[in-house]
Amino acid sequence: MNRILDSQADIAFLRWALVLIFALFGYAKWFDYEAQALIPLLDNSPLLFWMHGLFGIQGASQALGVAEWSIGLGLALGAWWPRIGAIAAAASALTYLVTLTLVFSTPGAWEVSAGGFPAMGGATSFLIKDLVLLAASVTLLKQALRANGA
Repeated sequence: MNRILDSQADIAFLRWALVLIFALFGYAKWFDYEAQALIPLLDNSPLLFWMHGLFGIQGASQALGVAEWSIGLGLALGAWWPRIGAIAAAASALTYLVTLTLVFSTPGAWEVSAGGFPAMGGATSFLIKDLVLLAASVTLLKQALRANGA
């Protein structure tokens, strides 16, 4: 039983799950269907509204894809280099904090026909899972900081 409790398999599972998520979501950002789906999210975001004006619709999507791939790569490298892992885990946590703000800024986030909050509508059911991804990111950040002697 102590072997299981002392294992780092849970940390490895969280790490590689996040790497896969960032890889797949980053890949999707290079296609028009994803760029179009991001329009209402970015345009209504108090934190990301500027992206379409600066990069255009497809460029904003691709910029996010590059960021996601970079974070995923950093998380992967963090398995061997904890300093890189700490930076990537912090960036991952920030990513999920930002995406969670979209729940409050995206029109139709709460289903009016069902009385509004807590009835999820629109993108909310897709975004709410970012709470768990934020928790995984914070867990990896703590692990990386411990490995760095912090």
